[in-house]
Amino acid sequence: MPIINVDVGKLSRDQKKELVHEMTSTLARISGVPEAAIDVVIRENDPDNIGVGGVLLSDTES
Repeated sequence: MPIINVDVGKLSRDQKKELVHEMTSTLARISGVPEAAIDVVIRENDPDNIGVGGVLLSDTES
């Protein structure tokens, strides 16, 4: 069974639903694997826990 792992910032429930649907349908279409066999795991990361270019992401947000 394919597993799609997604690391993102905070998402709403509706955004998560759309993301899971789109990634599942795209992988199924491209790979020929049935949608029911595809798992999607979303990990939301707090901006305080991400550094880009030596700076916390939370320090770059307006």
